[in-house]
Amino acid sequence: MPPRPIHEPRRADCPWCGAPRLRTRLRAPDLRHGRPGTFTVDECRECAHVFQNPRLTPEGLALYREDGPVAADEGSAVRRRHHRDAARAVLRRCPEPESWLDVGTGDGAFPRAAKELFPYTSFDGTDPTPRVVRARRAERVEEAHVGHLTAPELTARLRARYDVVSVLGHLERTPDPRAELRAALTALRPGGHLLLELPDPASAFAAVLGKWWHPHGQPHHLQLMPLANIRAELEEQGCTVLTADRRSAHVPRDLARAVSLATGRSLPRPLARSLTATAGTADRTLSPFLCRTRFANSYRVVARKGEA
Repeated sequence: MPPRPIHEPRRADCPWCGAPRLRTRLRAPDLRHGRPGTFTVDECRECAHVFQNPRLTPEGLALYREDGPVAADEGSAVRRRHHRDAARAVLRRCPEPESWLDVGTGDGAFPRAAKELFPYTSFDGTDPTPRVVRARRAERVEEAHVGHLTAPELTARLRARYDVVSVLGHLERTPDPRAELRAALTALRPGGHLLLELPDPASAFAAVLGKWWHPHGQPHHLQLMPLANIRAELEEQGCTVLTADRRSAHVPRDLARAVSLATGRSLPRPLARSLTATAGTADRTLSPFLCRTRFANSYRVVARKGEA
């Protein structure tokens, strides 16, 4: 039997709005691991949705899947503070949730930080990889579900179970982000709160750094969604958008990630680490100013599901 293709056919229209007006945003190899292949990222001229085109098939996604140790910066003090800030955005709206589902939780870094603000909340997690099982063993989540929330059996099992559902840095890795959003809302009880955090494809860093901008990360990032598209989808699903914020969602890592990708495989390791550390210092120094400008690299949304 011949091997199955790792790419779907190339699309001539936008997977979000269906418009046929596309432009090529960039072409990039696998900069992080150096595995073979060059990937094209297109942008819709109508709705500004950004997507991998042609997209990887399930076999291709499995081939390039990352399920190893958590990335170094996720355990850093900066990342942990960012997670607490994201949890605090819910605290102002829902101070005492009984149950919380973190979608795409990985090793459970977000629940670990959120528990500092919500010590009496029960956190569960889903993830496409077995990392979520490690999160349960580390007692960062109580229930661990391996797979996508869109799987029919998982959607049915978790229907209306949670006061809060968080989806942080996950939608950009999914083949169908709109379906993931709807599954997240299905897991919420009426009146429950949805917390989203996504890279902003309108960030000026995207144009300045190009293929070296971490959220462009090929082949793992399949979609980048503008805030306007997410807001419209949530409102169409009967949600009320309570906050939509770029300033506090900004993560100061753009320069360090770009330098790491550019030097990690071409320079001696000590020199690459030194340059990356210097870039990281610049990220943190400039962050209070950049987060107020078009260089803000992410946005955070808190929405409330309708009661009906």
